[in-house]
Amino acid sequence: MSVERVRQTFVDSIETQVKAADVLPDVLVVAGQHMVECLLGGGKILSCGNGGSASHAQHFASALLNRFERERPALPAMAIGTDATTLSAIANDYSYNETFSKQIRALGNGGDMLLAISPLGHCGNVIQAVQAAHDRDMNVIALTGHEGGDMANLYGAGDVEIRIPSSVTARIHEVHLLVIQTLCDYIDQQLFGGE
Repeated sequence: MSVERVRQTFVDSIETQVKAADVLPDVLVVAGQHMVECLLGGGKILSCGNGGSASHAQHFASALLNRFERERPALPAMAIGTDATTLSAIANDYSYNETFSKQIRALGNGGDMLLAISPLGHCGNVIQAVQAAHDRDMNVIALTGHEGGDMANLYGAGDVEIRIPSSVTARIHEVHLLVIQTLCDYIDQQLFGGE
């Protein structure tokens, strides 16, 4: 790999973040406000994704449960893709596409929220998670990219899609992390005020 290719990776990432900064702030405020209202109403936020998106789901849940950048009370959140025994049992006994939806049907309640992460919007288990959330009267915040994939046809009136303006999965993942950190900061600021 040449030095120029490495440099170009940084340039591509920065350019994607600049494009996202142009189109996402309004939708991030709406999504953040939905999350704040969920938490103020006594709800919890479940999060899910596969691979790198699973790590983003865990990062989000841990930042709410523990802390983001300040000391504050713990907030109710759970990443539902972290229990390998449960995931493998559901995948073995039913199908991989049900790994999240079965958990949402067991753990989700009306007034809770789902953070569903799928860079291209085509993950079968994330799609079924969105459907299960709707069945449980939960709103959805979706993190996607490119054209939104199959998930783009699933959203209801209370849902928010945060679509990254890129078709490159690595760039989408990078901006998803920034979006998650922005949402965590928004929640902290709205619930606990300025520093």
